[in-house]
This record gives sequence, structure tokens and C-alpha cells, in this order.
Amino acid sequence: MSNARDRVIRNVRRSLNRSAPLSPTLRNALEARLRHPAPNLQPRIDEPLMERFLARLAAVNVKVTRLPDLDRVSETVERHMETHGLGTRLVAAPDPELAGIRWSNRLEVERRAAVGEDLVSVTGAFAGIAESGTLVLLSGPHSPTTLNFLPGDHLVVLATDRVLPAMEEVWARLRAREGGMPRTVNFISGPSRTADVEQTMQEGAHGPRRLHLLLIGGA
Repeated sequence: MSNARDRVIRNVRRSLNRSAPLSPTLRNALEARLRHPAPNLQPRIDEPLMERFLARLAAVNVKVTRLPDLDRVSETVERHMETHGLGTRLVAAPDPELAGIRWSNRLEVERRAAVGEDLVSVTGAFAGIAESGTLVLLSGPHSPTTLNFLPGDHLVVLATDRVLPAMEEVWARLRAREGGMPRTVNFISGPSRTADVEQTMQEGAHGPRRLHLLLIGGA
């Protein structure tokens, strides 16, 4: 692994035409840029933020259920599972922010990373992006990435105050986040769909075939 890493770094240096360590001037300039990154040009959003967010989610085939608080999450998840014949077992992220969900005793809930046999997962989200209808999920002990991609049905719990206008604001919040940047940031815009094979649309090829957002607050 170390040899492979060294080869990659050498190739990057070669492509950048850097055969020697950076000069102090260039290093200081790059470090200053990292400390105070300049945001890119952002589109103007004329309609209300939540209206834009919901419209973009609908455009990428995300089902949205608006709930006043976490007390309604369990029954909404249960109804989703009944509708699609998914049984009673689900895996949920061991996320402290989801600890307030009072799960029905009719559901079998395991808090762990997902495996290939799991059909349904429930996770939180770091943010939502109104510009594109995108959900932002971070990797970590409380939010295993397998929950985002292995089960065929993914239900995401997101508070309305975490809906941001554009991606640039997400990066700004991530940089200010306690604990620093996560290992992985997943941007999810709709369920998995592909038409790579004979231009025939297939759902669930690379991830969940159904994505259901439970939007908490302001309902």
C-alpha cells in the first residue's frame, strides 16, 4: 500500500511539474487559501428556499413526507415498509440525533452498518441543498456509509433548518464543524438510476431504488 501511495504522489508531482519542495512563498499562499477559501459564484434563488428544495427533490424522484417532529418518524417508516412489502426489519444509523425516535414495537430495529441482506435503512443527514435537491451525508462511526447504498430503500431524516441554498454553504459548515472534515462526504440526488445498458432505465443498480426524505419541522 505504501509503494502504491508513493507512486500516486510521484505521478501527481510530475503532472504539476513539481520536482522539489514548495517555496515558502507558494506554501504560505496555498495555506492561506485553505484557511480562507473564497466561495464560487452561486445562483440566485428567487423562490422561497423550501419551495425550491421540494421542487428539486420531486424532479429527482425523491418522496418527501413532512413531519412536525421525530415522534412521527416511526409510523412513517412503518407505513413505507408496509406499502412496499418490506417486512418489519430495518437498520438505523447509531446517530445520537436519531436517539429521540421512539420506534414501534412492531419494528425490528438494529443500529449498525448495513450488510447485503438489509432491505431498509434509516439515517440522518448533515444538510440539504435547495439549488439541486441534494442530500449531504457524512461518513463516521454514527453514520456508516453502507447505510446509504446497500439497502434498496433509504429513508433520510432531515431538519428543515439544515436546508441550505447552495453547495458552497455546505462546505463552509463542514470546515467549521467540530472534529474537522469527515473521511467521506456523500452527495445524493435521488435514488439510484442508470441507463448504461441498452439505454434502458434501471433503478437500484448502484444504490437504493427508493429514497424517502422525512423532513422534520415547519410542516
